[in-house]
Parts: sequence; C-alpha cells; structure tokens
Amino acid sequence: MRRRQVAALWIAIFVVAFGTNVPTPLLLVYRDLLGLSSEALTGAFGVYAAGLVPALLLAGPASDRFGRRAVVVPFVVLSIVTSLLFLGASSSVLVLFLGRFLQGAVSGVVFSVGTAWLGELDGDPARSARWTTAALGGGWAIGPLVSGLMAQWLPLPTVLPYLVHVALMLVGLALLPRVPETLAPADRRAGLAPPTPGLLRRPFRPQQWINLGVPRGARIPFLVVVAPVAIGVFTFPSTAVTVLPLLLTPSMPQIAVAITGLVAGVTLLTGVFAQPLGRRLGYVTAGPTGLAVGAAGFGLSLLGVASGAWPLLVPVALLLGVGYGLCLAAGLTMVGELASPTARGALTGTFYACAYLGFGVPLLLSVAGGDAGFTGPLAGLAVVIAVYAAVLALPAARRLVSGSPARVSQPGAT
Repeated sequence: MRRRQVAALWIAIFVVAFGTNVPTPLLLVYRDLLGLSSEALTGAFGVYAAGLVPALLLAGPASDRFGRRAVVVPFVVLSIVTSLLFLGASSSVLVLFLGRFLQGAVSGVVFSVGTAWLGELDGDPARSARWTTAALGGGWAIGPLVSGLMAQWLPLPTVLPYLVHVALMLVGLALLPRVPETLAPADRRAGLAPPTPGLLRRPFRPQQWINLGVPRGARIPFLVVVAPVAIGVFTFPSTAVTVLPLLLTPSMPQIAVAITGLVAGVTLLTGVFAQPLGRRLGYVTAGPTGLAVGAAGFGLSLLGVASGAWPLLVPVALLLGVGYGLCLAAGLTMVGELASPTARGALTGTFYACAYLGFGVPLLLSVAGGDAGFTGPLAGLAVVIAVYAAVLALPAARRLVSGSPARVSQPGAT
C-alpha cells in the first residue's frame, strides 16, 4: 500500500514538472511570433523564478502549519489552468509572462511541499531524494523534448503541447486522493496562523510569516555549502536551454526548436541518471563535483560557440546534466539531514528558492553582455563556478556539512 501511495504522489509531481518545461523550446517560436529581443526572451524564461521563489518561501511553512495535502492539491489544479492559459500566449506577451509566472508559483508549491510529503511517505532521506530527483528530472526532461519535437514538425505548435500536458495532469489529479496526509495535527507548527486583531497590536515579527526552516546549528553550513550548490542546480539547465540555443541558432536552420528540446531533454534526463554516481561519491563530495562538472560544460560550450559546431551541444548537455543532477541530489540529501521534522517543508522550500535563483542567470548574462553578446559573461561564470567548486572541496568546507551540526541544535529554526 505504501508503495502505491508513493507512486501516486510521484506521478503527480512528475506531470507538474513535465508542464513547467513545455514552453522552453517554444520560446524560439514565441520570439518569432511576438518579435521578442534576447532580453525579453530570457526574461520570459526567468520570470518563472519570480513566481516560484515567494511560493517556495511561503508554501513550506504553510504546509508545516496546515498539512501537505491542503497546500499541494489546489496548486495541482492551478497547473492545469495555467497550461490552458498558455493557449493564448502566441498572440500576447502579457499572457506569456503571466503563464510563466503562474508556472513558477505552481512549481514552488508542488515541488517543495511535494518533496517533503514524498520524503515523509518513504521515510528514507537518501532514497526519497532519489525518488524526487527522478520525478522532477524526468518531468523536466520529457516535457521539453516532447514539446520541441511537436512544435518543430506538427501543426499548432503553441497549442498541442499544452493539451498533452493537460491530459497528463488530469491523470495526476485523479491519483492524489489515495495519498494520505503525513503530518499529524499535533506536529503542525502553530506559529504561522493568520493574524488576529490581538496579533496586529503586537510588534511585527517576520518569522511569523516566513520561516526558512534553517536550524541554528546549520546556518553557516547552509549559507556556505548548501545554498551555492542549490544555485548551481538550475544555473546549468537554464543556461543550456536559453543562452546556448540563442548563440547557435544561426548554425541550426530549420531544426533550432527541435534541438533546443533535445538539449533540454538530454540535460535534465542526464541529471536523473547521475544519481548512482552521486550515491558513490556521497553528498559531501557530490556537491562540489557537480559544480566542477557544470563549469566544464560551460567551457566546452564556449568552444562550440567559437567554432559554430552545434553538435557539441550534446556533450555540453551531458556535462551540464551531470552537474545539475549531482547538485540537486546532494542538496536535497543535505536538507534531509539538516532539517528538523517539523520544519522540513520550510527548509526544503528554502533550498528550492536558492536553486531557482539559477533561472535568473540567463537574463543576467544577457544584460551583462549587452551588444557584445553572451560569450564574455558565460566565460566569467564558468571561472567563478570552477573556483567555488575548488573551495567547497577543501577539508574545512567538507567538515561543515559532514557532521550534520543541526542534529544537536534542532530548536529555533529561522
């Protein structure tokens, strides 16, 4: 019975993840239909994070207060509504940006709370991290691969991919009733109740509204190790599916949309298959290794751009996928080790909030490059990531997380 419950929740998370990347290869189609600049294109991709980060910070604490089911199910429904909204994005920049913003909000809630919910159902932090990575990575990979191929060679390129997602979402929604609530009423945090007139007369305390879930003993490890590894998670795939196709589009006539979907699929699916390597390395080593491999992928991409050899996007996608997968698995495992049982949702949400900052990297590269293009900023980013990976590999940095200091200081999460 427990396996069926885990499988049902896994499917729901998977199909939500599938939908979040359906628009990714279609951005090249929207660029032509709506006349988007490079800044607008990367902005449309990055506005996803603007909806996601606040949702991550609020959803985890809310689920710790009200339960996992009460928070997740409404946003699964919103995922369906959002895909239907995208049917009008081909004629409206506003609808495109609004759809991406709502996708971010849906993802922030379902991925953070769903991860905590799945972990509580499974009971093993390392195994549930692998389950979560498989659901997210599989959905993120198959969604853009399917939509890219459909948009390149089938009619109605901005309609059919979203209808496929809606059909899958209806299946996922139908399975959720069999998944039990895992957070008992006695274990729910009471500090996040809605304000009352009496509370309004008291001094304002931000922690009553936003709880990051970081135990006192884990603040330095989280800031120095977990947060940078988290940011690396989506820096790699977001750059792979926006910046690199834009740089190499002139070399890919008539196939750019399909290749973008392929690059997204290879990058994100490789992250799933990187999990056995992550288990062998251990989470202390997997984090800096993931950053280093991702930096190497950026270096190879620069060679491809310089030579105009778009086939190099495939090995680049493999390297960036390994980097993303190792960072995600290591980060989620560290979160499982550091979190207190009553604040796991909050700390998971904080981890994802840091991770999704990576979605803003393509826009930053576009703004930093200006008329000169992406190449210089991308090279600088590769160097910075490589240097920080070396820093995290030092014994002092490794000791910060290997001892799980939060276990001896669970009270007082911030």
